[in-house]
Amino acid sequence: MTNGRLDAHDSKLYSDLSLLYDVIFRRIFYPRIARVMGLLQIPPGARVLELGVGTGLSLDAYPRHCHLVGVDLASHMLDRAREKIRRGSLDHVTLMQMDAQHLGFADDSFDYVTAFHVVSVVPDAAAMIRAAQRVCRPGGTIVIINHFRSESDVPRRLTQLIDPVTRWLGWRSTLSLTDVLDGAPLKIERAFKCSRRSLFTVVIAKNTDNRICPPLRVESGWEPRVASHGGPTAVRP
Repeated sequence: MTNGRLDAHDSKLYSDLSLLYDVIFRRIFYPRIARVMGLLQIPPGARVLELGVGTGLSLDAYPRHCHLVGVDLASHMLDRAREKIRRGSLDHVTLMQMDAQHLGFADDSFDYVTAFHVVSVVPDAAAMIRAAQRVCRPGGTIVIINHFRSESDVPRRLTQLIDPVTRWLGWRSTLSLTDVLDGAPLKIERAFKCSRRSLFTVVIAKNTDNRICPPLRVESGWEPRVASHGGPTAVRP
């Protein structure tokens, strides 16, 4: 717990409901994630990082020709994700136990960084986006799917009303997209909902950091580079 708030891996959603997570959320979340994956058209050899990979609900939506790293703080969630990797023979996936707000990777390590339905769970969403931007190469793509606060009067009041309940469960319902991006050097290319009644917004943004860093060549045995100050814990399938 941080400053009286639940950390992501301590929330009710990530503990009491962990065994039911896929049953409850796959029908809600997966179709949207799969649709976004189709839009991204991730090329062969691309280096992809998913923040808050959880039980691995989204793993089989990624193309097998990419190099995918999934990070999460919750070890019991990663255990379930590891089983999915084994059952699906997802040899292109590596799991690591890591705080998405304090990523242990070297700068510019990834071509794509994704965060699906996790922004509202971390204690400091803006810090997570800054970390994502740092490890994403200049010109790379950052993808967020999340519920963001509506500025319309009635939905905003309803969100404020239910916020104490959602905070008890471990996530916040009052975040705005502006709060999350917080001046990060990102250019939003698309921001849309998959249906008119959807509560969730898809944000596809380019990392516009001006550092000169050409795309790294990806070899068949690529491994994520870990910063010199210490690394995360790898969880191999």
